[in-house]
Amino acid sequence: MSSSLTDTSLHTAALDRARRKAYWHLLPLLFVSYMIAYVDRQNVAVAKLTMTKDLVGFDNAVIGFGAGIFYIGYVLLEIPGTLMVERWSARKWICRIMISWGMMAALTAAVTSPWQFYSVRFLLGLAEAGFFPGVIVYLTHWFPSRDRARALAIFLVAAPLAQILSPWLSFKLLKIGADAAHPPILGMVGWQWVYVFWALPAIALGAIVFYKLVDRPGQAAWLTAEEKTALESELERERGLTTKGKRLTVLEALRNPKVLMLALAYFCMTTGSIGMELFMTSILKDWYKLKDEMLQWLIILPPAAALVGQLVAGWSSDRYKERRWHAVVPIVLGAASMGLLPQTQGSLVLTVICFMAAFTGFKSYMPAFWALPSMFLTSAAAAGSIGLINSLGNLGGAFGSTLLGTVQTMTGSYVGALYYMCCSALVSASIIFGFFALRKKEAESDRA
Repeated sequence: MSSSLTDTSLHTAALDRARRKAYWHLLPLLFVSYMIAYVDRQNVAVAKLTMTKDLVGFDNAVIGFGAGIFYIGYVLLEIPGTLMVERWSARKWICRIMISWGMMAALTAAVTSPWQFYSVRFLLGLAEAGFFPGVIVYLTHWFPSRDRARALAIFLVAAPLAQILSPWLSFKLLKIGADAAHPPILGMVGWQWVYVFWALPAIALGAIVFYKLVDRPGQAAWLTAEEKTALESELERERGLTTKGKRLTVLEALRNPKVLMLALAYFCMTTGSIGMELFMTSILKDWYKLKDEMLQWLIILPPAAALVGQLVAGWSSDRYKERRWHAVVPIVLGAASMGLLPQTQGSLVLTVICFMAAFTGFKSYMPAFWALPSMFLTSAAAAGSIGLINSLGNLGGAFGSTLLGTVQTMTGSYVGALYYMCCSALVSASIIFGFFALRKKEAESDRA
């Protein structure tokens, strides 16, 4: 008995050490990589402020469609890219992604026509495909379920942090070529430098990922033999509990009603969130005629609120081992805030508060949401399903950004699109609620 207790204690201690080391060795690099990815994806929101003035034929409809077509390219390689992480190597695949997306992001500086812009954005989507869901799958190779939402929250916080930090530099870059005091550099003006400058870290980080990231615990030189064994046995134990003898193939998982429900929920969610992120800067500028100096202060407040919300939601979801309400409640908060947004026009303070609440809701649901697929799927089935959920969901990003840009160009107002996005988010919350009802029904059927 004494020997058994000692062995259990040593195993637990080794597992705890391995979990802590995984946090410190993996998450910082993944965090910085996602932050740069998010800047490269979203810097069009800042660049468009002068891009539409410098380039003939560029308006909000062109920018919205170009921003949206990114997700079409993203979808095409999303599932294959995620499976590459599961079956081949996260280190090598993420390295390839980062270097190629850096090149495509820099190439945006050379566009002179809408069709060139569409083409480069499409290629950027192809290049980045598989990064986000690939990391989600990669985290399941390292973090037991008790740590997963928290690890996801830390990783996902990179997005709002990118939205906080990047405008400071991007607005300064935007001044290049604006007047005699800020002449062009190397023949390029501000919006071009926004694309080029932020592309360079992606290429550099790609090389760092290749040399520093570790695919599986068994390959980590910074874990002892006992720590490797403890972590791998815990992960395998959880995989066994998840499948309970019913291992699904990739194709079976892709047809699973729960996977399709999550994909539809994510589509409805991103329709609102990505459109809002892309056009928040323009809405504030159009509604209140703000100068760039004031604008760059205001647009960091919503992502700052989202950063706090995401960390709290991830910690709370793991702390209480609860996913449904940690996903549904933030979405409802975001939807309500977006629905109220048009009513705040005329009051800058209320508009910013609504944006802060919307950002918080539309970011805070993600740690709990992305922990859901691994609750009922493992291995390649989970990887393919996460790729499907993210790829089909991100079509909502294409739809939302295109919708918002087109509606504004045709009507001169963002209001109709904002109301649509509010309703779309509420549909997402309803689907996630129904997902748990379906899981409960299946569990009762299995017991019977």
